[in-house]
Amino acid sequence: MAAGKPSVKLCKGINGLDKVLLREARGSSAEVYLYGGQVTSWKNIHGEEMLFVSSKAFFKPPKAIRGGIPICFPQFGNHGILEQHGFARNRVWRIDTNPPAFPANSASNTFIDLILKPSEEDFKIWPHSYEFRLRVALAPGGDLMLTSRIRNTNTDGKPFSFTFAYHTYFSVSDISEVRVEGLETMDYLDNLKERERFTEQGDAITFESEVHKIYLSTPTKIAILDHEKKRTFVLRKDGLPDAVVWNPWDRKAKALADFGDDEYKYMLCVEAASIEKPITLKPGEEWKGRLELSAVPSSYCSGQLDPQKVLQG
Repeated sequence: MAAGKPSVKLCKGINGLDKVLLREARGSSAEVYLYGGQVTSWKNIHGEEMLFVSSKAFFKPPKAIRGGIPICFPQFGNHGILEQHGFARNRVWRIDTNPPAFPANSASNTFIDLILKPSEEDFKIWPHSYEFRLRVALAPGGDLMLTSRIRNTNTDGKPFSFTFAYHTYFSVSDISEVRVEGLETMDYLDNLKERERFTEQGDAITFESEVHKIYLSTPTKIAILDHEKKRTFVLRKDGLPDAVVWNPWDRKAKALADFGDDEYKYMLCVEAASIEKPITLKPGEEWKGRLELSAVPSSYCSGQLDPQKVLQG
């Protein structure tokens, strides 16, 4: 693909929802819906889609968009009076016209800054004042970077606590041909067994049934190896100690109205998260959580890429 100029465009997406298109000079691209502050597409320089979005996703408020990278805030999961995974993923974000300064060495000039603040309705169900700033950026090499900054702006002196996840849906060729490396020997909470705690036993995580695990105190790098596509996704994360691995498998997939019956075969969620120990911010304090995704050609069966080197590199 011929090189061009980087571009950032606001346009209309599905059902007339506003979205921002990011295109890097070498041809990689991403799209971000203001509804949910949600990345729904990330393509490499060859135009290949890296993220999974269900063909049955609603793209209609108040339902969250099924796929891409939903943001779980101020909670992961389903507890108390807040809706499943919190409310950030089904609120309309605004473009942030006055974002905080980023380090001068931020390599990307292709990015969008979004901001979410509580509405009066939100305040009734979660009575805290905050500013959630999100930067979505494409690096020159096509890597996708998400940086979240959450600040406590309460004027009553009260701290607040939250849990968080980038609920990333990766597009894979066949779930039975995929393995995840970097989580071996880690402790995890099994959501299918009332969050009972176990220790991962396998050399790598492979998939043959439903899985929903929260791995604890995980490395900053995790690799997803797709044997059939000869592609390895590498997640690099900062400020996010936990990692969720989820695939609904066939029975659960059939029960989801916004998910195709067989689509579980073509997706895998590996989520950078902070769940076990909630983050607490006093007024004026800010938390930052960063995720960087890259996709590299690989063929672990022929030894062209040692996944351990990916994780250490």
